Amino acid sequence: MTGFTIFPAVDIQYGHAVQLERGVSSSQKVFGDPVVMAHRWRQEGAQWLHLVDLDAAFSRGSNAEQIAAIVAESGLRVELTGGIRDDASLERALGTGCDRVNIGTAAVEKPQWCDEVIAAFGDRIAIALDVRGGRLATRGWTSTSGDLWDTIDRLNQAGCARLVVTDTDSDGTLSGANVDLLEQVCARTPAPVVASGGIATLDDVRALARLADVGVEGVIIGTALYVGQFTLAEAVAAARGVEEPDMVASAATVESREKEGRT
Repeated sequence: MTGFTIFPAVDIQYGHAVQLERGVSSSQKVFGDPVVMAHRWRQEGAQWLHLVDLDAAFSRGSNAEQIAAIVAESGLRVELTGGIRDDASLERALGTGCDRVNIGTAAVEKPQWCDEVIAAFGDRIAIALDVRGGRLATRGWTSTSGDLWDTIDRLNQAGCARLVVTDTDSDGTLSGANVDLLEQVCARTPAPVVASGGIATLDDVRALARLADVGVEGVIIGTALYVGQFTLAEAVAAARGVEEPDMVASAATVESREKEGRT
């Protein structure tokens, strides 16, 4: 599927790469050094990286220096999110060298500021819509406020370049992608949509890739990659609608050997 992007996620908490279940900090599973993880995803074929500064999201600090090192050393394009709610935090985020930032809480709490930022920075700004029911989760998903559909309508008027839509109830749970939600969002906006939350199988990846025609341009995958549900290469191949080349080669070798055994 040309143009459909797989974004491996690296969530940073207290300097470590972690994964949370439904965004709950106490549910963390630690997977090591974020710089090492970024290099791993590059080696496995990633072009983009989705970085989350959880400490900034929970208003308890910032991992900006570490994130800047990842941006500089990984060779990947980077989408950064977490705690970007005012001019200072936006400047700090953009100062890491990332390609774009995702703004979440401020889209609900500071709509005028958010609209001004969209106008000023264009496609370097994406809006993260973290959806819990028909409402938006904010402040590191610790509270819920703002109507999803009203917010999308306002963002359309502001000229928002991109939406990142997360089903918070499924995030980190391996419970499957919320295809219905994504279809509804795409029907409401002309902006391209990046999907997130619940990805568990290659069928989930294929289902989202089939939504490319209605506006889904990629998917963020975290837990499924970290726990070995599938590899990044397999996800990329699934999105393109083809088998992983190495798997094809392996199957051909087996078939050849079976033929040799029959002769």
